[in-house]
Amino acid sequence: MDPTPSTPSSTVPSSTEPSGTAASLATTMPPEWAPHARTWMAFPPANETFGPQGSASLDRARTAWTQVAWTIAAAEAVTVVADPADAEAARQALGEVVEIVTLPLDDAWMRDIGLTFVHTSDGAVAGVDWIFNGWGDQPWAPHSRDAQVGAAMAEAAGLERIGSQLVNEGGAFHLDGRGTVLLTRTVQCDPDRNPGLTAEEIEQELHTRLGTRHAVWFPRGLTRDYDEFGTRGHVDMFACFTPSGAVLLHRQDDPAHPDHEVTRQMREVLEASVDADGRPLRIIDVPAPRTLRDEDEFVDWTYINHYVADGMVVLCAYDDPQDEQAAAILAEAYPDRRVELVDARDILRFGGGIHCITQQQPRPRGADCEDSEARR
Repeated sequence: MDPTPSTPSSTVPSSTEPSGTAASLATTMPPEWAPHARTWMAFPPANETFGPQGSASLDRARTAWTQVAWTIAAAEAVTVVADPADAEAARQALGEVVEIVTLPLDDAWMRDIGLTFVHTSDGAVAGVDWIFNGWGDQPWAPHSRDAQVGAAMAEAAGLERIGSQLVNEGGAFHLDGRGTVLLTRTVQCDPDRNPGLTAEEIEQELHTRLGTRHAVWFPRGLTRDYDEFGTRGHVDMFACFTPSGAVLLHRQDDPAHPDHEVTRQMREVLEASVDADGRPLRIIDVPAPRTLRDEDEFVDWTYINHYVADGMVVLCAYDDPQDEQAAAILAEAYPDRRVELVDARDILRFGGGIHCITQQQPRPRGADCEDSEARR
């Protein structure tokens, strides 16, 4: 991989003009627990979210992101995108354990701004480049640079870029690898994201790009996600599939928290739903941390927003009594992986979790089998 790809032009690449022959064909996103080639992350730049250069808040963000990168690097290759102005700071923070690619950035939520990696019909890896418009063109989220990250990633990785006409983010869906995808109506059907598109039209595009055939729609997300700096309902904060096909679901047990009722409504949605093969969904409740508030308001701390790496699950920790119980639930859900707890309080403070700042690049289909043969 070329560590210093050419800087993208100031014009956002057309998402309606994909770059290769496979773009006209259906593609399939492997589940997150499929074998990885690497993990992609971004190095927090100075901005309204993290604070100006030299600020304590920016230093805290960079420390939190770096700890996640180091943890994952023990299991698989990690590539971190850094703004050219931050290349030296990124190298000093991250050391030699990760690869650094330089390209312009507005923010550092790689799950949302980067490619969604998929398999083409021949098993090769390509990248779906959704339109990114700052989580619904929100005034606090400049995104002219982030809208070009997907194209630059494809160039850096030497992979085909497959454009999409859909405004979407990687944290806004989760799939089981068996044909079912979880979605939220206040995200994909947001009039500031996809005006004029019906839910059926949105589903059609998602099924074509992700290889799914059945959607389960939640009506909304967690309460704090509708504050000024929220995403308006990303599903990766409250529900995700596991290799068994079961759904991990965030559960808030304290009636004083506004998500107490919200998470019960979410459970009702899942109880009334089936998977792509018509089977009832099995639900595993994951109790929320006991901490209810930070210095400002009710928290949206969650254990659902974890990252599945090769041989490892990187789980948000909060120095909370529930951390160990959550680790035990995740260990049972991913029996072939060790669970690593990483303090995520500073990540959540800036608006997301460990899943939000990471993006998996799978191996080509069959590569894990080929590797096994080569080692014999």
